[in-house]
This record gives sequence, structure tokens and C-alpha cells, in this order.
Amino acid sequence: MNQPYIGRFAPSPSGPLHAGSLVAAMASYLDARWHDGTWLIRIEDIDEGRSVPGAAEGMLQLLAALGMAHDGEVVWQSRRKHLYEAAAARIAQDTYPCGCNRREIADSRIGVAPDGSAIYPGTCRHGLGPGRTMRSLRVRVPAAGDDEITFIDRFAGPVTQHLARDAGDFVLKRADGFWAYQLAVVVDDIEQGVTDIVRGADLLDSTPRQIHLQRLLHAPTPRYLHVPVVRNSNGEKLSKQTGALAVTAGDAPAAIAVLTETAGFLGLVLEPAAPDSIDAFWRAAIPAWGRLLAQHGALR
Repeated sequence: MNQPYIGRFAPSPSGPLHAGSLVAAMASYLDARWHDGTWLIRIEDIDEGRSVPGAAEGMLQLLAALGMAHDGEVVWQSRRKHLYEAAAARIAQDTYPCGCNRREIADSRIGVAPDGSAIYPGTCRHGLGPGRTMRSLRVRVPAAGDDEITFIDRFAGPVTQHLARDAGDFVLKRADGFWAYQLAVVVDDIEQGVTDIVRGADLLDSTPRQIHLQRLLHAPTPRYLHVPVVRNSNGEKLSKQTGALAVTAGDAPAAIAVLTETAGFLGLVLEPAAPDSIDAFWRAAIPAWGRLLAQHGALR
């Protein structure tokens, strides 16, 4: 018997939902519904300093207005710190305290990771230097030759990354005391039983690090599907930092227009092409997603 499908949408409440986030939400929702699965919502507010009051609630209201009903209770990362603490304790033999500040890391980096972060040279791997105190917690990645992570993305195909060369020893707990995204997302996916992760291609390069943590925690690796990201006129990924406008859907015609535009970005061919209600949109969009998956050979 096939394992029941459990997917999730996990936005960061650093501002209102924009078009780029809605693309990821729609893709994850459609994939769950196409597979007759469960679709969870998790609010990734572990970086509490960046969370905007009311943003998460606004996202939930918008998704509901667009007909994207989630299953189960909404999970908030800021309320799950004990889980991250416990996971870090379980892999303590593979972590170490780092006393380097941001400038020291920038000055000593051995390269830049695909996501733009500095590749840490392992300065504190063998212990903190004299007079240094812990600023962050890092995971020790395998040495070159044993550091290859390969997985199959349902859209992108085979993806390979060498952790020592391409990522370095990455942070699990930041200098500001917050748990890092890489650890929190892995722990939450394990705890929620997530089998399928559908999200933006900007997170494709994070996946090997997350798979490494899954293996350290003796957890299964979900299936992955990364969809194209929305970009602005300058070619920049649409985000709150690049001035992305909030999605609004004040009435049914506006909601249908937003949904149809988002579906068009994903490459969905709706039948009928102009649904006359939100329910009609989803009746057309779910089989259209199935046809798109078939084109990519990505049905499962």
C-alpha cells in the first residue's frame, strides 16, 4: 500500500502574501489534492524578529478566501522550540560551537554557496580559540569524498551537491539565539509526517543540507518538487525585499482573476479556460495539475 500523501505550505510571516508565495501555495495545494492527500499549513515564524504582527492571520484569511482549505490545525514554529532543542541534542556529536562573527566569516570564507551564503572554512571545528565564546551552533558536514548528496526533484530531475565544497559547516542555531531555518524545517517535516514537499525553486539548493539533517536524525527523506519562482521586471526573485505587492482578493471575480493568473504562471491549461466561480476554478485546476505532472513525468 502506498504511503498516504502529506504535503504542506510553510510561509514566513514577514509581510503579506505576494504573487511568488501564492505560486508556491497553489502548487503545493494542487499536488496534495491531486494525490487525494493532506495539505497542512505551517507558519514559519521561528525568526520572530522578522515577523510582522497580523501577517500570518492575513495569509490564512486570503488562502481561505481563495478556496484553499487546509487540513488539521495550523502549526507555528515559534511554539515548537523545544522540538528543535531536542533534535539538536540528538545530533550533538555532529555539531560544534562557533565563535566567529559575521565579519570574520566573510573575510575567511572559502567560497559562496548557491544561495549566496558564505561557505564557512571550519575555523572552530576543533574547538573555540582562546578568549572566544559560542556565537552560533554549526553542523559538521562530511569531508570531501563522503559529502555527496543526490536526490531526484520531480520537476528538475537529478540534483547533486557536495556539502563540504558547496555549503560547508552550516548554522543550526544563530548568534541571535534563534534556531536556523534548515533545522526547524527538517524537524517540523519529520514531526508532521510530511511525505511531499512542493515549494519554490529558490529553495532547491537548501534541499541537500536538509537531507543531510534528515539522515543524521534517522528520518526518511520526502519527495521534492520545486516550481519556478516569480521574478520582477529586473529579473529579481519576487519577494518582500524586492517590493512585491500583497495579493488581494476582495470579491469572487477578483479572487478568480488572481487564481487564474497564478495558474497561468504555473503553466496550467484550464478546461474551461475561464471558470465562473472559485469552486469551478479548482475543479478545472486539479486535473490540469495532473496533466502538467504527466508532461514532466512527475506524477509521484
